[in-house]
Amino acid sequence: MNDKSPAEVVAEPPVAVVPPVEAPRSLWVGYLFAALGAALFSTKAIFIKLAYGEGINAETLLALRMVLSLPVYAAIGLLSVRDRVRTGRPLPDRALVLRAAGVGALGYWFASYTDFLGLVYISAQFERLILFTYPAFVVILGAHFFAQPIRLRTVVGIGISYAGLAFIFATKLGALGADVAKGATLVLAAAVAFALYQLLAKDLIGRIGPRLFTCIAMSAAAAAALLQFALTQPLSSLLVSPTLLWYGLLLAIGATVLPSFLLNNALQRISAQANATIGTLSPVVTILLAVTILGEAFTWIDAAGTALVLAGVGWFTLAERRPAR
Repeated sequence: MNDKSPAEVVAEPPVAVVPPVEAPRSLWVGYLFAALGAALFSTKAIFIKLAYGEGINAETLLALRMVLSLPVYAAIGLLSVRDRVRTGRPLPDRALVLRAAGVGALGYWFASYTDFLGLVYISAQFERLILFTYPAFVVILGAHFFAQPIRLRTVVGIGISYAGLAFIFATKLGALGADVAKGATLVLAAAVAFALYQLLAKDLIGRIGPRLFTCIAMSAAAAAALLQFALTQPLSSLLVSPTLLWYGLLLAIGATVLPSFLLNNALQRISAQANATIGTLSPVVTILLAVTILGEAFTWIDAAGTALVLAGVGWFTLAERRPAR
């Protein structure tokens, strides 16, 4: 995006107006933002599990996350509006704002809530592997509803990933019973919702800008979470212990505010598919943290299933990069 005035552009030599390295550089910045965002998002399950150990429920924890992150989004949103007014850029109209709010509620309230509930029943490692398959839904939903192409080799990659999940799921279902199925279904719903968010947010980010869009989307998600909390829990539940407050801050800033801005800045530079698939780092980070911090077991079955999921997404990534024949 060029922020220079028309006079400044005219004054420059023609060969310097559009540097030939700008597009590749923008792509690499997008990849970096996507990778950092994925790594930070991967800590979310760890903080949630630690908080559950202190006796908090999903509705209260989600509300605590939003209460602590909302002031940051509100402040940055106001600064973004001020900058637009000062530079004479138009503010988004009401229809765009409402669309951004709806997409934000889908991606960061509904998807978050079903993910939080799923973590009540399954391990952080298994949750991350299920959520990690959302690129498959980006491709499938993108093909059916957004006229995006889908390739046979992409389907192969998706199939390999789900074979790995099925391998892990079958063993855990036998050991832990129906709770695993309930948790897996909830996290799968979160993955579908987040895939829809990725597809719907791309155009809005381009029209509104990543900073202001993020603030609108997250503020709407916070409003939905706080309304849900007010309808289901006593307000006194937010008066949590210092330990829970610390976990809430880590969840709000480290696993919400920072990665949300990174993700949406990445979406401005690279495709939703690329942004989704570059998150291969996410389950690896979650597994390492879950084993070292939470003390979760990591068996050979988990290792084999994880390898299949990562291999499938890796294959999918290569399929998206190679030209169709």
